[in-house]
Amino acid sequence: MSISTEYESPDTLGRAAKAVESYKEEADDLVGERMTLNMGPSHPATHGVLRLILELDGEVIHSADPDVGFLHRGDEKIAENMHYNQFVPYTDRLDYLAPLANNVAYACAVEKLMGWELPPRGQALRVLCCELARISAHMLGVGVCAMDVGAMTVFLYTFTEREKIYNLCEQLTGARFTTSYTRVGGQLRDMPPGFDAAVRTFLVECEVAIGEISKLLDNNKIFRDRMMDIGVISPESAISFGMTGPNLRASGIDRDLRKNSPYLGYEKYDFDVPIAAEGDCYARYQIRMEEMRQAIRICRQVLDTMPSGPVNLADPKGVLPAKERVAMSMEELIHHFIIATQGIDAPEGEVYFAAENPKGELGFYIHSKGGGVPNRLKIRSPSFCNLSIVSKLLPGHMVSDIPAILGSLDFVMGECDR
Repeated sequence: MSISTEYESPDTLGRAAKAVESYKEEADDLVGERMTLNMGPSHPATHGVLRLILELDGEVIHSADPDVGFLHRGDEKIAENMHYNQFVPYTDRLDYLAPLANNVAYACAVEKLMGWELPPRGQALRVLCCELARISAHMLGVGVCAMDVGAMTVFLYTFTEREKIYNLCEQLTGARFTTSYTRVGGQLRDMPPGFDAAVRTFLVECEVAIGEISKLLDNNKIFRDRMMDIGVISPESAISFGMTGPNLRASGIDRDLRKNSPYLGYEKYDFDVPIAAEGDCYARYQIRMEEMRQAIRICRQVLDTMPSGPVNLADPKGVLPAKERVAMSMEELIHHFIIATQGIDAPEGEVYFAAENPKGELGFYIHSKGGGVPNRLKIRSPSFCNLSIVSKLLPGHMVSDIPAILGSLDFVMGECDR
């Protein structure tokens, strides 16, 4: 599905991008005093504890060095000292704007190691969680990007819709922000009564809100001037820097793991993957807007075709028994005790699983030597890879372009400092 950003000029790069390229060619020949400026790690436009070391030639950026590590928590080493299910709450804190999707990606990686496949209802429920998380993350991404370039009203629209998703999360999981809902082998619980109707109501309201946001931004001259031809990423650069997700698709690369490597039954749902050719900030904004529309489309199909049956794996050796059975049977109590204290008994081997998260490809590599604790666990976080292009992207732009570029990349530092 191609998206056109309706440029006045047929030239893909445009006037602003040509000026950037011209500066890069002439910068080394210029003679003058340059200033080093630290932007962050406490700055609203860096969306977290990111420090940009900028070398400026007046208002023009000559070089930019992103300095990460201010939020380092050692998630990977923590995972290597915990049972597989004990690490689920830590995945909430990676892309903390889409915790439900993080839970699912991690659980799918462990289940791949175990050789487990969830029942159809469990898979459908996970798809619903992932797409609601996509809407939530993109709402905030679009809202803060618009606010960074001056469109405060849009942020109020997007945050209102995101709050509705939090209400749904609370209804489903008991928590609003850090949900810890998914378990290895299933979910914490099934959908509660009335959840189907609540989601359908939200989807209708969300569609209306997306339309209002489009009216406010799509043809807004200030927004277009701040976003168009700014931060242009070529397809070659996007691939060489390992970019994924909306940032990659905005540069014309048709890659979405839900289509290219389907998981959780995504191949059963009818949806389009939006692609843009321009590769600038405005294209990245439009990709996220269309992805929210497609996520609504997927959610409706999930609800319309939701299978009956269990949501958890029927494996007595890997899944905790129901509380009712634990209270009534000594065998079930022993079973519960063993899994809770020793963890699931994973086989030896190594696996890699990646999911199409809102920020891009979230991957987990697990090396197991057997037992309930991984020997090694590595996280392929999309924000870290997407942020790596900043040192190439910012030079030649003005300082005032930084909020637009960073907002359009839509990274989150919880994934970078993992």
